[in-house]
Amino acid sequence: MKRHRFGLANWIARPSTFTPLALIACLLSILISCAQQPETPIRVGANVWPGFEPLFLARELGYYQGQPIELHDYPSSTEISQALRNGDLDVAAFTMDEVLSLAETNPDIQVVLVTDFSNGGDVFLAKPEIQTPNDLKGKKVGVESSALGGYMLARSLDKLGLSLDTLKISSLGVSEHEQAYKQNVVDAVITFEPVRSNLIKTGAKVLFDSSQIPGEIIDVLVTRKDVLANRERTMKALIEGWFRALDYQQQQPQDAARKMAQREQITPEQFIESLKLLTIPDRQTNIKLLNKTEPSLIENTKRLGQVMLKNKLLKKVAPIDQLISDQLVKES
Repeated sequence: MKRHRFGLANWIARPSTFTPLALIACLLSILISCAQQPETPIRVGANVWPGFEPLFLARELGYYQGQPIELHDYPSSTEISQALRNGDLDVAAFTMDEVLSLAETNPDIQVVLVTDFSNGGDVFLAKPEIQTPNDLKGKKVGVESSALGGYMLARSLDKLGLSLDTLKISSLGVSEHEQAYKQNVVDAVITFEPVRSNLIKTGAKVLFDSSQIPGEIIDVLVTRKDVLANRERTMKALIEGWFRALDYQQQQPQDAARKMAQREQITPEQFIESLKLLTIPDRQTNIKLLNKTEPSLIENTKRLGQVMLKNKLLKKVAPIDQLISDQLVKES
């Protein structure tokens, strides 16, 4: 027995049951249905850091309303890196050393925005009784097992005149830093805001911070080349929301601080103080940095790569020029 086929050709051939008018209506219905399919959201990941908060401020202010953009919180850059590698994220907020580490195995990533430069927000803190670098010898130091953690440890030891074998290194997730320090699990910790401010309140002593290596701790927004090519309109909306949030922050600093402090779990006053430890470039500065008119981004990143090579944090440095794109900040 033959199986009957009820395809489009059969319907056209049977005008008694399917008129041309009905056919047009059917086709229009299909076209409308296709047009109404929601666009897959661009997934953006960031951990807690004052320099990334304008992304979340933009969402809070409704600048991403109607846009297929999803912001996701992550506990650390380690998880963000893994999510980006796995395709669970399309865009990520990173430090540049994390970008260089990622680029070793993922050469298709692109830096599309410089969010901030850390000028004291990343820090090596120790118990109050540790007065000199020599007092650290034999002590337990907590640090995240990430490119940033490794880089800050290497630069700290270099500036303090210590070697790695004089310390006991304990791998800690970012969410564990404050508790491990307060419960005396470690004697010192390499961390960043907002943990930095919380521990300094308890008497923690600053042995080293990123203000001593200006321009080396750079925070950026990265994506993949395929996202940049295929989702340009949505990516432009993401970047435009960022700069609108910066404008709002300048015009309404108190309200902006109140909104951004919530995710950081600190007071608005603490958040405003934490911003003093950062330099956040505006749109024009971003354009100059990303199109190489201002060479400091390229030069600092190359220097960063060499330090990472020296300390065995990298096996090779990806071509810096090929990692950076000014497409979005220029056109948004």
